[in-house]
Parts: sequence; structure tokens; C-alpha cells
Amino acid sequence: MPSSASETIAISISQLRADLNGRVIAPDDTEYDEARRIFPGGIDRRPAVIVRPADVTDVAHVVTLARDSGQELAVRSGGHSIYAVSEGGIVLDLSDMKDLQIDVEGRTAWAESGLTAGEYTNAVGAHGLATGFGDTASVGIGGITLGGGVGYLVRKYGLTIDDLLAAEIVTADGELRHVDADNHPDLFWAIRGGGGNFGVVTRFKFGLHQVDQFVGGFLFLPATHEVIHSFMAEAEAAPEELSTIANVMTAPPMPFLPEEYHGKPIVMTILAYAGDAEAGERAIAPFRALATPIVDMVRPMTYPEIYPPDMEDYHPIAAARTMFVDVIDHDDVDTIIDRLHSSTAMMTAAQLRVLGGAMARVPDDATAFAHRGRKIMVNVAALYEKPEDRERFEAWIAEFARKINKGDTSGYVNFLNDEGGERIRAAYPGSTWDRLKAVKRRYDPTNLFRLNQNVPPASEGADM
Repeated sequence: MPSSASETIAISISQLRADLNGRVIAPDDTEYDEARRIFPGGIDRRPAVIVRPADVTDVAHVVTLARDSGQELAVRSGGHSIYAVSEGGIVLDLSDMKDLQIDVEGRTAWAESGLTAGEYTNAVGAHGLATGFGDTASVGIGGITLGGGVGYLVRKYGLTIDDLLAAEIVTADGELRHVDADNHPDLFWAIRGGGGNFGVVTRFKFGLHQVDQFVGGFLFLPATHEVIHSFMAEAEAAPEELSTIANVMTAPPMPFLPEEYHGKPIVMTILAYAGDAEAGERAIAPFRALATPIVDMVRPMTYPEIYPPDMEDYHPIAAARTMFVDVIDHDDVDTIIDRLHSSTAMMTAAQLRVLGGAMARVPDDATAFAHRGRKIMVNVAALYEKPEDRERFEAWIAEFARKINKGDTSGYVNFLNDEGGERIRAAYPGSTWDRLKAVKRRYDPTNLFRLNQNVPPASEGADM
């Protein structure tokens, strides 16, 4: 076996095809370019091979091959991660593994990792049930779950990982492990927020909630100081059934948005109430009263309808930062408005999510997501067209973030970009980092699973 990642053994495509039940896509195959494309724009990596496994046996074979050959291994679920494709290595693309077993009476579901949030949500939603994921249908359930999962049900039912009951994971030794509160509890703790550092999760067992009544949708408001500040106050005071997202942004040319607002600052809010229509309308009324809405698309709906439709050809190039804060004060609102007006980017946005509720009632040390008490998550982004402008917009967005976070560098690991080790470390505050490193050493001592927001294994002799 190679002693380091730099000592690699060539991969035989023909042998892979003979050994596996799933699909093997090589650089000379017609579907190669489409298969290597991921959601973020501006990334043009060319893997040596893309494997779409048919089953767990295929996954274990590829993990063993990557370990023994020294080839870099990228693991892909929905393709939204910047690390979902390797340059010159192996891509393990789980998108053909979509089995879903729903136990309606028991309120649980076993789901393979190739499912997207939209596919899972539509399937369980047919029974009036839901597990909370994020806010984009095309995200793979694997990535969002492993990082925590902040979505439309976060205040009512918590993070995605708060509904994770068990998982099956292929670790670096090529073995399949069933993990839950009683089996490999250290590994079960780590995969609830620690990302893809510990193996390839092939199946998740989720708890399901009855969400057969729902009110939600887009509410577009003018981007004034008073509207933004008051929105945050109303979101914090809202019942836990209501989760909100406020996107303070330059308006894209949406067909339902009056033309005079295109390219101008607006607040695109998403309101998500898990409950009956009458109570939902009462909870949402204060937001409608903030100003005369530009467009009001909030209505009673089924929970799966809250996900906007996928845009298959949308691959944005973005400079972005994520952070947790405990307040958005008047100065912060001024900063956001000023930044929107001063930007030369194609589109600029500040996303404000009030947290709390069920998410905050779980102790910090119960899972590897250790930001339970944080009140607000902020994501700022600048979308641009030319990859050569990256340095300029990265500097601009970093300064934007500094003005908002006031020296607090913590952030949500699922929204981190390629920002370096210090930012990854800050995503796991307190004792969480050292605990993750110890689990990493136990299950992946050579750091095979390193193409991610990487937690390195603890050094030899460290306290395990």
C-alpha cells in the first residue's frame, strides 16, 4: 500500500468495470463532462474516473481501491459541495443509490445517500410526513445531513441530525458499520455535524414528523432599514412553528417581480409555517404588515411545495462567507444596505436566518454540531461571471463578513468554501474539535477522507 497520497498506483478502468455492479465513467466516455459537473460554477476538475456504485459492495470496493492505490477520493451525493469532484482522482458518485424504505406507522425511513432532499421530501410527503433538510431540493441528503442540516423546520423540529436515528457507513478499512446510539456511539456522534471525514454513509435512518398542514412561500419586501430590522425582531418573536429566511439582495429578473425592481435592493423572504392554515396566517401577518409587499406568494400548501423548482443550468460562481451572530443591530443593517449599493458583482446578497427553538434545546456536546445556542446564521455572497475576478470578490466578501461578525469566526460547516484550516477549526468550537480528531484517528488514521472540510486525525499518543 502506498505510504503517502503522493505515491499512487494507476487505475485500470477495464478491471473496475469487471469488478463493479454499477457504472464506471472514464474521460473518453460521452457522459464524462456532464458527470463531472457540480453545482458551484467556476470549478473545472477532471477526475481519472467517476464511479456510480449500484450497492454497498461497490462502495466498499472503491474505498479499498482508493486506499490501496493512493488515489484522491471525492465522495458525491448531490454535487453541491466544492469537494464533490477530484482533480485526477476517483469520484464516488452515489447518485444511483436512491432506495427509500418508508415505515409510515413507525414514522421512520431508511434512505440511501444518492437521494436528493427534494426526492426524499416528495416521497415521504405523499404520506403527510417530513424530515427537515435545507432549502434547496437538489442538495443530496448525504452532505446536508453530515454537516448538520439547517432548513425550513429548524425551529419546530431542529436540525436534520436531530432526526437521524442510525446510519450505515463504509469506513476507511472498507468495512460496513451500522452506527447508532448503541453501536459505535463515538462514530454516530461524529457524523452528526462532522461532515464526510469518517467514511461513506450509504444509508440513513431518519425520524419522520407529521407535517400534513403547512403555510409558506416567498414574500418580497422593500429593502429599507426599518423593514430589515423589524423583520429580524418579528422572526425572533415568532412561534417555533415558523422558520424564516430573509435574503437582502439585488433582485434578479424574476418573471413575477415588477421590472422596476430588477437589479435593485429588495428583501426576498421565505416563510415556512409547520401547522394549520389559520394559525399560519396569524403568525405571518406581522411580516406582511412591515410594508406593502412587492409580491406576496405565501399560501397554504403541502410541505414539499416550499422547495423552489430546480434550475438545472444554474451554476453560480460565488464568493461567500457564513457566520453565526447573536444580534443584527442597526449598524449591521446599515452595513448590509451600503454593501448592496456599493457592489459591482452580478448579484450580492446577505441571508439572515433566525434560529432557536428545537435546535437550541439540544446540548452542544450531544452532536458534533456545536452551535446550538447561536441565535442567527448569516451568509453573505457575491455572484460574479468571470473566474479571473475571484481574488477581487473574495477580498470584498471577506471584508463584508468582518463587518458583520465582529471578530467571531465561527460558521456553519456546510456553507464553508475553500477558506483554510482556521475556518474549519472555528466551525467546531470548544472540545468538539479534539473529540472529532480522536474519532478520526480511530476510523480513518491515514486521512483517506480528506477531500472535504477536513478534520485531521489526532496525532500518535493523543488522548483518545
